[in-house]
Amino acid sequence: MSSPVEDKSATQCNTEYDALKRVIICQPKYMAIEDVINDVQEKYKDENIDVEIAMKQHKEFEKLLREHGVEVITLPASEKFPEQVFTRDIGFTVGDEVFVAEMASDIRKGEEEALEEFLEEENIDYQTTVDRVEGGDVIVDRDKVYVGISSRTSDQAVRNLQRDLPNHQIIRVPFDEKYLHLDCVFNILSPTTALIFPEALPAEMVEMLTEKYTCIEVSKEEQFTLGTNVLSIGDGKVFSQPQNKEVNKAMRAHGFEVIEIDFSEIIKSGGSFRCCSMPLERE
Repeated sequence: MSSPVEDKSATQCNTEYDALKRVIICQPKYMAIEDVINDVQEKYKDENIDVEIAMKQHKEFEKLLREHGVEVITLPASEKFPEQVFTRDIGFTVGDEVFVAEMASDIRKGEEEALEEFLEEENIDYQTTVDRVEGGDVIVDRDKVYVGISSRTSDQAVRNLQRDLPNHQIIRVPFDEKYLHLDCVFNILSPTTALIFPEALPAEMVEMLTEKYTCIEVSKEEQFTLGTNVLSIGDGKVFSQPQNKEVNKAMRAHGFEVIEIDFSEIIKSGGSFRCCSMPLERE
């Protein structure tokens, strides 16, 4: 059952793995590959998205979130935005600050204003970012914020976040931008464990991350099927695709409970569970 929150304006996210209490999602009613903006979309551009299947898979995701005590807030879908299902990119929460992103791709511009209007209706305070940053590049672990540097998120955005989050250490993480967002090559599962696709990162960055975390390496094949893009909801529970057998086996070996949902239609556009969720509150 869902857990009602008395103060719906409250926001707090200090990690990627504490118990998820409130999250914003958007149903893929108008999902389509229109402008190819990543390698995964390139593969599926002719096949495109079967919206009926995508909706069925997304509804199962929403249902299981609610069953695990998460309050699900649904952003209204607009036919103007074929990639609006990926709510993580439009906004992100660090500490008690909600940021609305500045989208880099033309196909996604305008999603920011729709989110702002929605947050205002929900009485949720936010601030807007400038100089290009997307939430898929922002990964939080207590007083550290890892920010991927790519065509989606700029160096200036990192400096702005350091200014806006003076109590956090902002860590630049350059990576091969063909993988789109940092959470497609790196993700944190617990205070001590992370997922990593080392091929996409500079050697010195891999060394730094593997010193900080026990890193489960994701294969090239399972990176393509978004093996790193899992969603942790607390108590060691992680949403992941059943197709990513090796990642799931490794996470279970490290003590995680893997909740498997087929997201194969949605990942055709280059995003999975983390991309499809914008946490507002964890505890």
